[in-house]
Amino acid sequence: MAKAKNSTVFFCQNCGYESVKWMGQCPGCREWNTFVEETVGRTVRGGSPALSSGRNAGPVPTVLSQVKVGEESRLSTGIGELDRVLGGGIVQGSLTLVGGDPGIGKSTLLLQVCRNLSGEGHDVLYISGEESPAQIRMRADRIGAFSSRMLLLCETGLEDIAEVIRSRRPEVVVIDSIQTMYSGNVSAAPGSVSQVRESTGILLQLAKGLGVCVLIVGHVTKEGTVAGPRVLEHMVDAVLYFEGDRHASYRILRGVKNRFGSTNEIGVFEMREQGLAEVQNASEYMLSGRPENASGSVVACTMEGTRPLLVEIQALVCHSNFGIPRRQATGTDFNRMNLLMAVLEKRSGIQLSACDAYVNVTGGIKILEPAIDLGIVIAVLSSFRNCPLNMRLTAFGEVGLSGEVRGVGMAKQRAAEAARLGFDTCILPAVCADECRRETGIRILGVKTVQDVIDRLF
Repeated sequence: MAKAKNSTVFFCQNCGYESVKWMGQCPGCREWNTFVEETVGRTVRGGSPALSSGRNAGPVPTVLSQVKVGEESRLSTGIGELDRVLGGGIVQGSLTLVGGDPGIGKSTLLLQVCRNLSGEGHDVLYISGEESPAQIRMRADRIGAFSSRMLLLCETGLEDIAEVIRSRRPEVVVIDSIQTMYSGNVSAAPGSVSQVRESTGILLQLAKGLGVCVLIVGHVTKEGTVAGPRVLEHMVDAVLYFEGDRHASYRILRGVKNRFGSTNEIGVFEMREQGLAEVQNASEYMLSGRPENASGSVVACTMEGTRPLLVEIQALVCHSNFGIPRRQATGTDFNRMNLLMAVLEKRSGIQLSACDAYVNVTGGIKILEPAIDLGIVIAVLSSFRNCPLNMRLTAFGEVGLSGEVRGVGMAKQRAAEAARLGFDTCILPAVCADECRRETGIRILGVKTVQDVIDRLF
């Protein structure tokens, strides 16, 4: 016979690492003073599975080749940028996690999704554990009119929520947020590691068992990851992150996990009074407000999935007044910036060791693709020599440790996007020059090394 037994376990609030004793530093994420004590209920079963009679053999395995595969049934959210990130829409029976900083627009986006789906005749249930019905109605009035198929429930008990979902059988369920949900099977407080993990497990069973599309809102930590155990991201089918400054008007939605599509796509939104509006031409939006005839500014082209994106890279290089020069990177990898500056010193003789250097990718977007290496190099050189560049110049390419400029993928699409936005000159790796020169009408400058860039531009 099974019997319940309570025990005390210590969890890391940052990553969900479990330990039987308290520790000052978490072995999983190396953070300090993040362990909290929680009481969990465990089930102890008598008897040994190996000594059972075999009458209840358990589930029967299925031959893989005999499994029937049907076409994925997707629901269009009515928001093209969100559908692109999801891979074409919400898959039936999927569990999607949407994370982001407070006030960045997670609830607003999902409320807009609920409005579009309910307007198309789908049954939608919006469950809130943070706001009252009057507060949600105030936000909904700014977005627009909702149909009668949009249902609202303000509840935090998972058992009651599960009963409502089973009885109503909605097509889409929104949970706002997972940190407020509470299960009576766990004695820990709402928002704790045990509660978040148990609540997600219950919602996962409902999604897969009933074929309901479940969208979960998750808070993030100061490092920008979803608060709670790391296993939370492993349990869901898709993880979407909102990026950008909540005080600015732009928002970037990025997929970091997607079992039904690519994780390279991004969606760009603008926060307005009526809610989040799609930004169709992301490149033009990112380049708005670019300064004229300013040194240290260049436009680089990166790929986000299948979409070429032009962004402005700014650099500021000045003589350091201290013994140790300061380096800072915003929107790109700090170590990559230091590596590129070391390549300039070693391979081209540019003395940057006594200079402070600051590199910024405008627009609030974070880019880690090596194709922006050439743009960072050109921006640093322009600021160091105080030499403004052609306003209609763009560049892309990966820079190696020997100072060589290596080829990147989808070069033709990058050059075509630059030509579409009115740029007349493109600096790119020499191995990609012939292809781009034939396909686009833009002036192509192929370079093999960093020294070639200096000779052609400066």
